Formats: sequence, C-alpha cells, structure tokens
Amino acid sequence: MDNLIQIHQTLVEQNQETIRRELYDEIDWTQRMICIKGFRGVGKTTFLLDFVKERYADDKTCLYVNLNNFYFAKRKIYNFADEFYKKGGKVLILDQIHKYPYWDEELKACYENLEELQIIFTASPVLRVLEGNDLLQGIAQVYHLEGLSFREYLNFIGDFKFKRYKLDDILKDHQQIAQEITDKVKPLAYFAEYLQTGFYPYFLNNKPFYNESLLKHINLALEIDVTYLNQIELKYLPKLRKLLQVVNKQVPFTPNVSKLSSDVETSRATIMNYLRYLKNARLINLLFYNGDDDLHKKPHAVYAHNTNILYAIEPDNINNKTLRTTFFYNQVGYQHQVKSSHIADFNVNEKYHFTVGGKYTVPDSESTYAAADMIEEGSGNIIPLWLFGFLY
Repeated sequence: MDNLIQIHQTLVEQNQETIRRELYDEIDWTQRMICIKGFRGVGKTTFLLDFVKERYADDKTCLYVNLNNFYFAKRKIYNFADEFYKKGGKVLILDQIHKYPYWDEELKACYENLEELQIIFTASPVLRVLEGNDLLQGIAQVYHLEGLSFREYLNFIGDFKFKRYKLDDILKDHQQIAQEITDKVKPLAYFAEYLQTGFYPYFLNNKPFYNESLLKHINLALEIDVTYLNQIELKYLPKLRKLLQVVNKQVPFTPNVSKLSSDVETSRATIMNYLRYLKNARLINLLFYNGDDDLHKKPHAVYAHNTNILYAIEPDNINNKTLRTTFFYNQVGYQHQVKSSHIADFNVNEKYHFTVGGKYTVPDSESTYAAADMIEEGSGNIIPLWLFGFLY
C-alpha cells in the first residue's frame, strides 16, 4: 500500500494544465458510491485528480489508485479497501474498474461492510454498472463525463466565463444570448477548429498529434471496451473496425443492414448488435423515430458520435451537412432526448423539431426551428447552430 500512496502523492503534486469540467458541480459528492463513466481519453482520471486536489490535497484519508497496477493482480479490492478503511481512510478512488474481475461483487461488499467509506470509481461507457446489474441497483450513482462542449472549449481557449443555457432559454431568448456572447468573442472564428480538434482534451498536451491520439483511443475502445466487455472473441475485431470505417464513410445515412452485413461479411443480426455496441462505446449515434424504445430495430439514421471522430476515421466524408448535423446531435443529445422527425431533421424532447443547415436555412413550418450555420445571430425561429454548443 505504501507504493500506491506514493503514486497518489506524486500525481496530486503534478502541476499540469487541466480543464475544470462543470460536471464537477453537478455531482452530489456526499453519495457513498459514485461512478464516472466516459470514453477513453475524455479526461476521467484528470477529473478525479482535480477533485482530490481541490478537496483532499494534503489529506491522507483520500487515496487514488489505478486498477491497472499489478498490485491488484494479487489483491482483492475489498481486502485493500478494508485495510485502507481501518487505517483511517474515508475516500477511495478506483480508476478503471472495468479492468478488475468481479468488480461489482467487490464494490457491493465494500458498500455493505465499510459503512463510512466513500468509493468513487471510473468505468468504460460500455460497462453495465446498473443496467441488468442487481448488485449495484440503488447503491451506485452514475454520471457521464462527455467531451468538451463548444462553450467549454471557448472558455478554455479564450479564458472566458461563458455560462451554459437551458434549451428552452435558447429557443426563447437566442437573439439576446447570442448578442451577449458575440460582444465578447467571434464564435465562428473558433467553430471549425472545435469541430476538428476540440471535443477531446488531447489538444492540451500535443495538438499536432491530436488525430493520432484519438485513433489510438478509438482502437483501444474497440479492442478492450467493446470486445472484452461484450465478451466478443478478439478474432471478430477486424469486423468491428471495418463496420466503424464503413459507417463513418457514409454518415449520416439510413443503414441498409443487408448491404452492411455484406460489406463486413457477417450476419444481419450481428450488424445490429455491433451498431449497439459502437453506440454504447460513444463511437456512433443512432437515430430512431421512437428513441431508445427502438434500440432493437433498425435505426432510421446513423451518425458519428462527434465531428472529431469523423475527421480522424474518414476525413474524406467531411462536408458541411455532415458536420452540422453531427454537431447538433452530439451537443443536444448529451442531456436531451433526440429522435428522428417526420417534418425536420431532429425531434428533441418529443416537443421541438429542428432543421439543420447553412446560413440560409429556414424553418420548414411555423412550428419548427432552424439551426443555421455561419450566422452570429438569428431571428424568430432561426437560431445560430453554434449556440447549441452552450447547452452544457
């Protein structure tokens, strides 16, 4: 344990540049068991270390450990937590819980027997922490750390203090909100850069190799998160990679499952399963007319999860329509329900219909909205596309 404590101290003492995420303020840190899920490289480790620095900088009752450490090849989580607890430990942070076998049983044992110990752990977005897992139902509280919103990116790049806005506020007061923002910054001057290299925090350390970093994490997500956690034999990994490449070459598109199964050389049923796996891994987005109720049906449309992934995997499929609709779905879909619409591009919260396009885009009817690119301020039901990046 002494070596792990030393690693903890070294990490906390590092003085590297980070981005403070507002999810920090949304979490109820008094809960006894907290899970932070997120894509590889999205900043989960940094997020937790920032938490430690802010609240437990010189406090030995808090300990961060990475379960990648070979120490845990010979030591059970519960036994380790029990020892830490008996030595006065109060907060145990377990990074990459999905690397440890029987993690849910161990966490439940900690919860039931170590009543004054708080456990915070990170997990792959693929890991079923609550879904179909009775062991942690009513015990763990799950939060998702998403990539940077356009607002968070602007705040870091320009050292601004822009606040986030609720969707209803944007729909009602978008002209005033946009004017307040454009008085301080020209958002369109940063928008294209964000779409290419702004969603993940890789630009903090080595921006010239941004795409290489992203591709590395995409491949790790496929090789470990998708295959291992879904119990897929590694020999099928090339088919998953092929499907992801084929999808990004065509997105956004209505999938022809028969053609996809032919291109990937696997069955239709397997294609449907693979699409769900890629969605759960935060690599693609699926659009249905009835939302998650249709997850076992063919999606109406498939999108890249975010525009950065599209640039990294299939830069030849970069066009304005693809970037605009992918950005809208990504930014709005994080905290709102997005479905397919019979009268526009998207139906949000079963209430609002949006058409997404360029600066001359207009609503399809009086009851719909237009998210228009290349405008700083809108009017009526025409709203600047970039402003939807201020929802979180």
